[in-house]
Amino acid sequence: MMRPVHPIEAESYRRLSAAVDLSHLPPLSRAVAERIIHASGDTDYAGDLVLDEETLGSGWEALRADRPIVVDAEMVAAGVTGAETICRVRDKAAADLAARRGTTRSAEGLRIAAGVAGPGAVYVIGNAPTALEALIDLYPEPALVIGLPVGWVGAVEAKRALRDSGLPALSNRGRKGGSAVAAAALNALLSREVA
Repeated sequence: MMRPVHPIEAESYRRLSAAVDLSHLPPLSRAVAERIIHASGDTDYAGDLVLDEETLGSGWEALRADRPIVVDAEMVAAGVTGAETICRVRDKAAADLAARRGTTRSAEGLRIAAGVAGPGAVYVIGNAPTALEALIDLYPEPALVIGLPVGWVGAVEAKRALRDSGLPALSNRGRKGGSAVAAAALNALLSREVA
């Protein structure tokens, strides 16, 4: 059941449509781009996102089948509407492994979460490029990877590596991203009644 749309939200989307034309995009790609631009207030995403309708459709189907959703940060989890997520960044084991291996809690938390989720999960990385790098190394047969980490160190390179990896992915080319943007992309797919 679709949630009612508040008049302020309806007006916000009307203004977004007046500011940037996304009508050339297929339905899921358009929904994701609109939600990201709406959440960020940044119309530059219209030219920066790398979207593939078939890939988004596979992610949408996985969400409809209640496949697990793995996130890299609690901030991403906090932004997800109406779905449970798996986040292991705070696990003591993640901290211990990060200290022992010289990695990050985000990377090790992602590895732990991937072991829980199994194949066919949807991964949402909005915070840590190191988590995205760990995911690429694991290659866990995901249904979709939303790879939108933000940052000056490693974010652009990790997103490029994701696109080159062959994993089914949604990403962008630049430094922009973040927890709110990644959660917005997932929420666009979660809220769609049909693909």
